[in-house]
Amino acid sequence: MKIYDHILETVGKTPLVRFRQISRGISGTIAAKLEAFNPGGSVKDRIAIHMIDAAERDGSLKPGGTIVECTSGNTGLGLALIACIRGYKAVFTMPDKVAEEKSKLLRAFGAEVIMCPTAVEPEDPRSYYSVAKRVTQERENCFSPNQYENEWNPHAHYTSTGPEIWDDTDGTVTHLVAGMGTGGTISGVARFLKEKNPDVKVIGGDPVGSLYKEYFETGVLGEANSYKTEGIGEDMIPSTIDLSLIDQVIQISDVDAYAMAQRLAREEGILSGSSAGTAVCAALEAAKQMKEGDLMVVIIPDTGERYLSKVFDEDWLRRNGLVESGLSLTAGEILDRRGTRNQKLFSLQPADEIRSAVELMQSEEVSQIPILEDGEPVGSIREGLVIEKILKGNCELERKISEVMEEAFPMVEEGASSDDVFKLLARRPSNAVLVNTSDGLRIITNYDMIHSVSGRRS
Repeated sequence: MKIYDHILETVGKTPLVRFRQISRGISGTIAAKLEAFNPGGSVKDRIAIHMIDAAERDGSLKPGGTIVECTSGNTGLGLALIACIRGYKAVFTMPDKVAEEKSKLLRAFGAEVIMCPTAVEPEDPRSYYSVAKRVTQERENCFSPNQYENEWNPHAHYTSTGPEIWDDTDGTVTHLVAGMGTGGTISGVARFLKEKNPDVKVIGGDPVGSLYKEYFETGVLGEANSYKTEGIGEDMIPSTIDLSLIDQVIQISDVDAYAMAQRLAREEGILSGSSAGTAVCAALEAAKQMKEGDLMVVIIPDTGERYLSKVFDEDWLRRNGLVESGLSLTAGEILDRRGTRNQKLFSLQPADEIRSAVELMQSEEVSQIPILEDGEPVGSIREGLVIEKILKGNCELERKISEVMEEAFPMVEEGASSDDVFKLLARRPSNAVLVNTSDGLRIITNYDMIHSVSGRRS
């Protein structure tokens, strides 16, 4: 009779599955290690158990204590499972860019979730790293595994994931590909495999915007930029990654990562997220150098069920500039289609009063107005901001627009593609883009884009 005592005993021993469609035309074999088969749905279940076991052994985590961790979701889910089974409380801090499904899953297991801004430096007191540290210090009987600095993170993969790959391939694995986040997965597995065979090639997948690739190639700690891919990439170098074990780092754009995640579902029946998309894109790039008989293993870290509102939502992808719009128009053609090229641009100056914005919005039925100075855009004012000032009384309406205006709308030339316009609109709260035409500045709004798709004119 085979009955497990509890859910944690089912962690590990995940399957390897051969790619059949994605890898067509590639010499050798590419196999995916599907970590979604873990009970928490991700590779992070492995490190969660390993780190908590160590903390219990050394007394860092006491009975009835609270586990506090900064997580993009998957490590938190593994820790939440442990908290349920072993009687701990759990508090998790998360960056606000992660899919909503992840925070809901954590709360479903009884955890407390604190959302933190993504676009801040790690040292910023608002970052999810800093908030986790503060919660650990301020609350009683708390323990933070801190996956970014915990040696048991890579050790979990050295003792489980690595041996599983070696055994399941009968020691014939020649290449390993994994996304690079804390670095625990790729470092732990790489250490084990290279001890068995120093010739195994290890390739890391890194999102464009992360600083890993630049640091790996130059040793210079550059500046990270924002990206949409979840769970991998870093704006710092954790102590849990050993770059000396990695042979190559390949950067993958958000667009390619999300597209590949969709291909995996539709062509291989493997539902995954953008981090898996990054890893598989990197794998296919590295596989161009493979020979017949080579065997590449790429780690698919989690399930796509927690990304349905993003990776598999066409509206979200389009709003965030991650999918082609299918609208083959230039900015100038959008103006022509909407019949707005010959319409005067309504604008104000920084020295005008907010009252002027109210009057212009009422008379011309517009919801956002560019602010120009000497014909150049210097700011903007939108309907929501004006309403806020109206509610505060007449004295607010007498203030200068320069005191309250927001950033200027982005500007493009007439030849800019509709996809470029879509991407700019997705990033702006005011939903408008200025077009520099031979007749002067014109404006494109979300409303214009919607009706350009439908073919309607003003």
